[in-house]
Amino acid sequence: MPALATAALLLPLLGAAPSAAAPPDAAPAPDRLQRAFAAAAAEYHVPQSVLLGVSYLQSRWDTHGGAPSVTGGYGPLHLTDARTALAGASRSHHGEGSEDPRGDDARAPLHPVNRAAAPSADLPERLTTLPKAAELTGLSPQALRTDPAANVSGGAALLAAAQRELGEPLSADPADWYGAVARFSGAEDSATAAAYANDVFEVIRTGERRTTDAGQRVALAARPGVAPEVSQLDGAGLRAASAAGTECPRTVSCEWVPAPYEEFGGDDYGNHDLGNRPASQRIRYIVVHDTEGTWNGVLNMVQDPTYVSWNYTLRSTDGHIAQHVKAKDVAWHAGNWYVNSASVGLEHEGFLTDPDAWYTEAMYRASARLVTYLAKKYGIPLDRQHVLGHGNVPGTTTATIPGMHTDPGPYWDWRHYFRLLGRPVEPTAGKKSSLVTIRPDYDTNRPEYTGCETAGEPCAAHGSSEVRLYSDHDPDAPLIKDIGLGTTPTTGVNDLSSRVSTGQQYAVADRWGDWTAIWYLGQKAWFRNPAKSPVAVPASGQVVTPKKGLASVPVYGRAYPEKAAYPADVPAQTVSPLPYTLPAGQKYVVGEKVPGEYYYAVDFDGASHRVVRDEDQYYEIQYGHRVAYVRAADVTVSAAR
Repeated sequence: MPALATAALLLPLLGAAPSAAAPPDAAPAPDRLQRAFAAAAAEYHVPQSVLLGVSYLQSRWDTHGGAPSVTGGYGPLHLTDARTALAGASRSHHGEGSEDPRGDDARAPLHPVNRAAAPSADLPERLTTLPKAAELTGLSPQALRTDPAANVSGGAALLAAAQRELGEPLSADPADWYGAVARFSGAEDSATAAAYANDVFEVIRTGERRTTDAGQRVALAARPGVAPEVSQLDGAGLRAASAAGTECPRTVSCEWVPAPYEEFGGDDYGNHDLGNRPASQRIRYIVVHDTEGTWNGVLNMVQDPTYVSWNYTLRSTDGHIAQHVKAKDVAWHAGNWYVNSASVGLEHEGFLTDPDAWYTEAMYRASARLVTYLAKKYGIPLDRQHVLGHGNVPGTTTATIPGMHTDPGPYWDWRHYFRLLGRPVEPTAGKKSSLVTIRPDYDTNRPEYTGCETAGEPCAAHGSSEVRLYSDHDPDAPLIKDIGLGTTPTTGVNDLSSRVSTGQQYAVADRWGDWTAIWYLGQKAWFRNPAKSPVAVPASGQVVTPKKGLASVPVYGRAYPEKAAYPADVPAQTVSPLPYTLPAGQKYVVGEKVPGEYYYAVDFDGASHRVVRDEDQYYEIQYGHRVAYVRAADVTVSAAR
């Protein structure tokens, strides 16, 4: 269709000229985006269910106010224009902190330089779909970036072009569009394209319905009988990909990109440690990170033997996964050696301080499938005391607390993530329960954050998984202070001192009207929790409190054995309490009982590696925003409802 005709067709949906009946600032009708999908599907002869399914996997139909994603994708169809979005972007790597990623006192601290690269001039097709959509539709790149209806039209044009390139008819049957959907992903290999297309058709079969970030009500009716022609992918001209060597479920696209294990001389080596997990040590944690860099630059970093390591990286555009370190080995990623020794680390392509540099649904789903697989394989509970954000990992000693990282930050959608994990955050007790699980509505929960671009300046308003805490039931009361940080609490995007996050559980300390108080960092911390729009739900579980007669008990950032447990050839590690305590009368939710355990691994050949354990046991607890540990001998455990 000629460009002028296309523009004329879209004019009522684009809102280029307000009507006399509506003021220029009137809110758009809540079905406007749904109508845009219908119009674009009709114009380009793409089944509406296919267009809606692709868009849902890209953005869940959100527009993000026209802001680009992590990889320079715009609008509901995530049309990518990386040169415009990313080439001039300044990334400050907030949340990187000054932590030693290895977090082990037995070896000299590591302070590697982040060498994340900016996008190169030669960008892959998956990062340049918006210019092609402009050519196909005759619409301006600006319209495709900022107007949802134009963006949907551009996505429909790309799907129709892919269908024609495959020699397939513009059929009304969604089953005939498998190859085009796979091509739309921009994937360069058949495995990634197939994983993407399979997810789209799963959405089509199950249906979806939601209200978007712009207040638009969009629905995709379920089509359970749709069986796509998967053989179409054979003619798509994509290279074959190998998952050989990976530890991934079959439902994701995965490749082996190994982190190097190399010796430098002088007893120095990198960038991880050999191990024998789970035979030697149980894997009990999965740690969620964001990359603070784009895909190619991040893969370059993890293949640098002088840098650090993690187990997996996930790509935003299509959910593709690269594995770098085997689960049996110990990656250097969380800044706490006790956690590193018992965890797997997942880096997600993204930026903590960019609220609108959003994560795609494709990446959330791939991550959830990987985590579900790992949790089943290693017996890891799917809760927020075992599926940790990097920002939930405690400092090992008092000195390390201020430098600990804060990613993936307040804009990671934990509630949606746990729904994809098959463990939705739901009430598990009655209304007057003595425990709560934090669960705000992500889209409407918009606490103020500052410092995303400039210190002290407000961040863009955006949905958040986190809830702010006050010292009294009053929004003008001082924020809760973290004595370990030693700073005045702020609304800074990296300041975790007075925030709780979706899925975390706490003991109720008090209630006052619309406010609830919890025990947090040894204090009574308040948050607004109105009955009509609660940000927490009742929970049940186990709690610890100091044993009778004890005024308080120490809190630790790692669960290390007593000195007597170490053999003569392994230097004993200090059991160092943090500056916090668990006072009498306060209760904290238990994650699980864990052993006093230390993995000694400071040489390249592994000859001196030892796992040291003793009979001393600890409880992992949700203490503040981060988890912590208390000695089992110091506390009493009880059930709470």
